[in-house]
Amino acid sequence: MLPKRDSWAEPYKIKMVELLKMTTPEQRKKALTEAGYNTFLLKSEDVYIDLLTDSGTSAMSDEQWSGMMRGDEAYAGSKNYYNLENAVSEVYGYQYLVPTHQGRGAENILSQIMIKPGDIVPGNMYFTTTRLHQELSGGIFHDVIIDEAHDPESEYQFKGNIDLNKVEKLVQEYGVEKIPYICVAVTVNLAGGQPVSMQNLKELRKYTEEKGIKIMLDMTRIAENAYFIQQHEEGYRLKTIAEIVKEICSYTDGATFSGKKDALVNIGGFLALNDWDKFEEARNLVVVYEGLHTYGGLAGRDMEAMAIGIYESVQDAHMKARIGQVIYLGNKMKEFGIPIVKPIGGHGIFVDAKQFLPHISQDDFPAQTLAAEIYLDAGIRTMERGIVSAGRKATGENYYPKLELVRFTIPRRVYTQAHMDVIAESTARVYERRNDIKGLKMVYEPKYLRFFQAKFEKL
Repeated sequence: MLPKRDSWAEPYKIKMVELLKMTTPEQRKKALTEAGYNTFLLKSEDVYIDLLTDSGTSAMSDEQWSGMMRGDEAYAGSKNYYNLENAVSEVYGYQYLVPTHQGRGAENILSQIMIKPGDIVPGNMYFTTTRLHQELSGGIFHDVIIDEAHDPESEYQFKGNIDLNKVEKLVQEYGVEKIPYICVAVTVNLAGGQPVSMQNLKELRKYTEEKGIKIMLDMTRIAENAYFIQQHEEGYRLKTIAEIVKEICSYTDGATFSGKKDALVNIGGFLALNDWDKFEEARNLVVVYEGLHTYGGLAGRDMEAMAIGIYESVQDAHMKARIGQVIYLGNKMKEFGIPIVKPIGGHGIFVDAKQFLPHISQDDFPAQTLAAEIYLDAGIRTMERGIVSAGRKATGENYYPKLELVRFTIPRRVYTQAHMDVIAESTARVYERRNDIKGLKMVYEPKYLRFFQAKFEKL
């Protein structure tokens, strides 16, 4: 009798390949030095396996490429806009759509129409661009995620959950009139791709309805969050990803969306709303910042590909394979004793740089250092998610996040299981020589979102 297995396999076959450049250690050292030890500043051609981000790096399907050929590039009223509008309504349930060039375009417009100077914006852990847009509009971000999210060793399944006691404390201190909305991310990127439970969303919705507070969703990886609910939350095992996604959205008042993640496209996003008056404000502003309200900075072909990708993203077989590949890499990392954020999240593996390099202080950028060392070993590009990403307070002081992580982000439908083996083995080699690794010092720091362009030198 065969053993019972629950293996994942890709629900597609490969029709085309892109050849990769193989580099020598000397070439990688030169490239990294020229990039100031910042993996964002490396040239793509110098990278073997690119795990910098899953944003805009996925492989599109034959249906999406076919859709690109059906692009209606009319300046106003493109048929692709209406196809996208129908997809958002059918899959997510929102009434009104404002397309944007990507997610941060939606964040900018949402912040401008909802936030006044001095407002308090609670959220389940900050995200870099989201918090910056809130701050540029005069808002003050407050983290209301549960404490388990800041503990990489905690095995709690839904570490993205909102702590309602923290929300109530803010309401008591500032009053509901100072809280324009609560920002809920699914999944939570900087916590390690950790999901939010449906029960937590239901409880938050009940609370906010009583208080008269809006819930705005960062739904960039909502299908991944739905998978974790399906697998781990009571009462959802027999529901489809599509059904769970729509239920998540039903407990919110609107959402920002980067189509470059779940929707499997290279560019695109939107702001979705249920309030007509806010929609009117948003579609007026999108003309100023992005483009006409029926294209929002996107070509018709990009809107068509995103509409198709939305439907593909909620297919159960696709999501099982997508998360399955991440879990496979995470388990390989654990076999080698590499400290990672637990439980394994949705869009990548997050290595705990504090545990990996305990001899390097946070002021010497351990996660930035580790990302550089991983590139040097085998040409694998990852990214820092720690003190560099956290940035500075208005006073000029550094934020010191509890989590100091290196993110191994897996693009969708791009790499094979063999690539995952190479990644784990390379990281294990770096782990073996961890005690010889020295930290970095920052020699250039831009004003905003420093992790994109900062430069470093070895200590």
